[in-house]
Amino acid sequence: MDNNKITRLFKTGYLSELDIHFARFLANLSGSDSSHFGLAAALVSNVTVNGDVCLDLSSWAETVVLEQRDGEEPVICPELAVWQEALHTNDVVGKPGDFRPLILDEKNRLYLYRYWDYENKLSNAILRRLNEDIKGVDTALLKESLKRLFPPNKEGDADWQKIAAITAAFKKICVISGGPGTGKTFTVTKILSLLIEQSKGKNLNILLSAPTGKAVAKLSESIREVKSTLNCSDVIIDSIPENTYTIHRMLKTMQGSPYFFHNSENPLPADVVVVDEASMVDLALMSKLLQAVPPNARLILLGDRDQLASVEAGSVLGDICAREQARSFSKDFCHKIEQVTGEAFELPANRHRKKPGLYDTIIHLKRSYRFTADSKIGELSRTINLGNVVESMRLLKDSDGEGLTWEEIDSQQDLFTALATCIVEGYTAYLKTEDPETALEYFNRFIILCAVNFGPFGVVSVNRLAEQVLNQQGLINPDSQWYRGRPVLITRNDYNLGLYNGDIGITLRSPGSGNNELYVFFSGTSGKLRRFSPHRLPPHETVYAMTVHKSQGSEFEHVLFVLPDRDYPVLTRELLYTGITRAKKSVSIWGTENVLSTSISKRIDRTSGLRDALWES
Repeated sequence: MDNNKITRLFKTGYLSELDIHFARFLANLSGSDSSHFGLAAALVSNVTVNGDVCLDLSSWAETVVLEQRDGEEPVICPELAVWQEALHTNDVVGKPGDFRPLILDEKNRLYLYRYWDYENKLSNAILRRLNEDIKGVDTALLKESLKRLFPPNKEGDADWQKIAAITAAFKKICVISGGPGTGKTFTVTKILSLLIEQSKGKNLNILLSAPTGKAVAKLSESIREVKSTLNCSDVIIDSIPENTYTIHRMLKTMQGSPYFFHNSENPLPADVVVVDEASMVDLALMSKLLQAVPPNARLILLGDRDQLASVEAGSVLGDICAREQARSFSKDFCHKIEQVTGEAFELPANRHRKKPGLYDTIIHLKRSYRFTADSKIGELSRTINLGNVVESMRLLKDSDGEGLTWEEIDSQQDLFTALATCIVEGYTAYLKTEDPETALEYFNRFIILCAVNFGPFGVVSVNRLAEQVLNQQGLINPDSQWYRGRPVLITRNDYNLGLYNGDIGITLRSPGSGNNELYVFFSGTSGKLRRFSPHRLPPHETVYAMTVHKSQGSEFEHVLFVLPDRDYPVLTRELLYTGITRAKKSVSIWGTENVLSTSISKRIDRTSGLRDALWES
């Protein structure tokens, strides 16, 4: 194999060592010396690490990967026909269904075999759930349950929460998407009560799950709160489970293996499986999850299709909730909704489908109960989702501090000067209290979010500044790793301790103990406080500031969102949307108009074949 191209890409940092070793391994395996094959193998390795499921040869063909520099020719991808020839004649490349290291499909998408296999099994599992509705639904009982659980709304509009419940009653898969505060957990709790009523006293095995420990705790807490408001019998309410699991724990990880105890041959013991925060679930995990859900069980996915995609490869919820298919139903399903509700249900003619399909299983909740119609945060989140740069900037500049603040900051010196004041204002209250419960409550009032980890505008730099500023004010004394007031973010699940990725704790002395020993206090279920010796904690980091990615599933009263001084691939409208919707009352965005505008203009566009497999079938 001609190594010149990929070696140059490695030296410039475009490719990793893994990418070039993988390309060389496959070249040696096949005996190929084709530079076109080597480049394709290196690039498909690279794009999967960056979130894509496959390499779209049609998009990459004839593109300049590396500009001419230092007298060397540029690195340019070959013409599509030339690339196809180099791959089709190579023994390690197969077509869909073959067992080869690389798979090239009819749309010129090149996959690592395992990603093709994940995608193929996931799409097949979803499509199989569309072939047949749930049988034995007691329609009369369903009508009564819907009237009681979903009384008529004052606006007189279609009640999409009620339609979601009807969908979950009849369909083996139901996808409920919506932004923060649109009532996804509220809706699914009512759905569970409705399904338990349908079981008529038979034990209904319901499994509740989410991708992270923090999301699991939040789901459990939310369901507990909603149960107390339900208009149904105590027997039904008591039957709604509150125990929740991370997906890994529910499937039961097999130590030292990528496989799970529960799979297609040993499915979960469940009649209903609920997955919250589904946007955070990557392709591999979602594929394994779907294979483990019993064929006749109901699967309910909850999430926000507009949020950040998973850290690992894929954008599964986004592919399932194809935006152009929103609010589309078949005529048959519209008639079923009318029969069950006794109300007319009409969609625009161009939204009707001839036959049932995936569109009959997707409900998008739009009404936010957190952000009112005149909420500036809600309005900004909507304009950002639409990619409307002009309107987004107008909202920020004309907000007059009504829930939104924009600050033009383009240098590290200006950032640090302005941040110093905000750090003192935001964190003094929690640092001045000796009560751990109060400290946790105060800490959740304010957070600094960053788009990146490193650099002058990144998390590491801002956390270091926070410690310096608070030390100067005499609020902390960070002479050692563990000091009074240190806030920590758990970064890896520890099931034995009951601490999960995303949990935030505060380091304080135990009230009334009479000694100086420090503990880290965390909020627990049912409001119970938990304390741990610092040395027992799983991997963690200081958290005066955190990345937007790590803030998913969290809520704070006030958010300060710091943008970097230049564009990064991670800067997209989904990142902005996720960051600003962590705020319940106010959000401040600091950065340059150019970086913000560029971010709003970009959307996460992960290459995969899942959307085609689901929507073109």
